[in-house]
Amino acid sequence: MDDQACPRCKTTKYRNPSLKLMVNVCGHALCESCVELLFLKGSGSCPDCNVPLRRSNFRVQLFEDSMVEKEIDIRKRILKDFNKKEEDFATLRDYNDYLEDIESIIFNLVNNIDIINTNKKIDQYKKDNKELIMKNKAKIGREELELEEILEIEKQMEDLRRTEVLRIDQEAKKQKIREKEALIDELMFADGDAKDILNTFSQSLANKQEEIVPVSVPKVTHFSSGVKFTRGSGQQPLPIIEEGPLYKYEPLAIPDRCGPDTPSIKEIISKGYLQHVRAENETEKAGGYKSTLPCLRALQDALAGLYHTS
Repeated sequence: MDDQACPRCKTTKYRNPSLKLMVNVCGHALCESCVELLFLKGSGSCPDCNVPLRRSNFRVQLFEDSMVEKEIDIRKRILKDFNKKEEDFATLRDYNDYLEDIESIIFNLVNNIDIINTNKKIDQYKKDNKELIMKNKAKIGREELELEEILEIEKQMEDLRRTEVLRIDQEAKKQKIREKEALIDELMFADGDAKDILNTFSQSLANKQEEIVPVSVPKVTHFSSGVKFTRGSGQQPLPIIEEGPLYKYEPLAIPDRCGPDTPSIKEIISKGYLQHVRAENETEKAGGYKSTLPCLRALQDALAGLYHTS
């Protein structure tokens, strides 16, 4: 994106690495300096298309193509009112037609095609579906509020977990300092052998490490349906399933037969079985196919159940 440039002052990203291009509803980009200069009073016209714009509606351009920014802005604005769900329609075909109409409206607005009639169509839709639009907006608002509450709870639990881990780390550091000071005091003032004192200290430290149980703060997690479940100390242990003996393959017993065996490949070739079988062509031969294979399979199928005895 180094070749990006402001269409008004011609400043490029290459010459000014801190350049920020901003876009509005019309989709035409301006650098931050030009926006501040042209929209001192809070509103003004786009220098490219003369569309009235507000300073507060400018946002930083995220995509290299400003038309993508324009489409995203239009799509958000249209979907706020065209918010029907599949359950609002009698058939799936009607719902698909509704979605296709939305895409046609967005396409027309993005590419400036029949703007007047498209806006009339939007206004008429708002008038005809005013109650349903408000109902769906309220529903979406409740869902967003619930999602914000879920995220806030997760954030609080994560902060609590982080604080608890930090506290445990600090306590462990203080404990190490106290143990080290106690060891030094004992080495300085005790009458015993220093080697025995060190061995005793190491043994007691190892016993303390075994007794320490890691403290875990349960992390609250939510499904998209809002159902909560916790991961941590409150989780039930998985049942231990005892494994049985390993599987051992045993070949199937071949039943006795009182009829002739299937001829071998050599017998199929020498005894004329292939006279009524189509020979393989060059392509099939290159792939490893031979006419003896289907002939052998046909003979095996024919003789498989004729002479089995119970």
